[in-house]
Amino acid sequence: MPEPVEVRLPDDIRLHVEATGPADAEVTAVLLHGWTLDGRSWHRQLAALRTAFGSVRVVTYDARGHGRSSCMALPTATLAQLGDDLAAVLDAVVPAGRVVLVGHSMGGMTIMEYAHRHPGHFARRVAGLVFVSTTAEGHTHTVYGLSPRVARVIRLAETTGAGIMARCGSWRPPQALLRALRPSIRWMLFGDRCDPADIRLVTSAVARASLRSIGGFRVSIGVQHRLATLAALAHLPAAALVGDRDRLTPPPCAESIAAALPATELTVCPGAGHMLMMERPDEVNAALSAVLRRVLDATPARTAARRARR
Repeated sequence: MPEPVEVRLPDDIRLHVEATGPADAEVTAVLLHGWTLDGRSWHRQLAALRTAFGSVRVVTYDARGHGRSSCMALPTATLAQLGDDLAAVLDAVVPAGRVVLVGHSMGGMTIMEYAHRHPGHFARRVAGLVFVSTTAEGHTHTVYGLSPRVARVIRLAETTGAGIMARCGSWRPPQALLRALRPSIRWMLFGDRCDPADIRLVTSAVARASLRSIGGFRVSIGVQHRLATLAALAHLPAAALVGDRDRLTPPPCAESIAAALPATELTVCPGAGHMLMMERPDEVNAALSAVLRRVLDATPARTAARRARR
């Protein structure tokens, strides 16, 4: 069973963290969820990791303003702050050993911001990367699967609405509204197929996110550009995955990540949308497993064992 941990940040925000696996593990996988979601979105990866990698510690946490973590002041609803939060979580929960960072959507952008703002810390700790349905170029490629003209209108409406929600503090979205919006959520986030349990889980996660976080992070997400930061990480084992029906971070987003990290294994999933860890768990699990195996093979214990056998 996951071990719940509370991490208190310098600005008094409380993060809900869950960890499984040995506390002294040589390698820890940290899974970061997307905007308006929470750590539960990785449940299929958590089950697979427990089965295949018993020696690996696995950590998930709800970002500030999301899930069971506390709401924050509006000026801290930025990717820069999320990058700082990730560094703090690693110090508190994973004080030793190598780390594989796995990020979906905003979670992937958080990883890039952590690398940008804490390059020394990142270099000492991080041994592998997995990017799932994310981007290093803000909303550059986001057209919602529509014509650019219609996309501009939607983006204007979206950003205007986000500004209003950001001023609503810790209130949560009304359940009745979310039920009415379920078809729109399904269209925006999923591809050709959607398990009803997945749309219920996503709707439940959105219901837990504060309106301040739903609206407040939108500006920061739209303007981030971190391709140059990624280019400095080309030595790390990495994977990038995207669905070819992704309306938020379409294939050009993953392609630019792979171009910045030439050794990255790029996987494009036909018919899948933005929620790849739910829609295509086997592909996500395979990519994560491949990166973990490369990192584990490079740990001192395994390296010494190989030398002893020679």
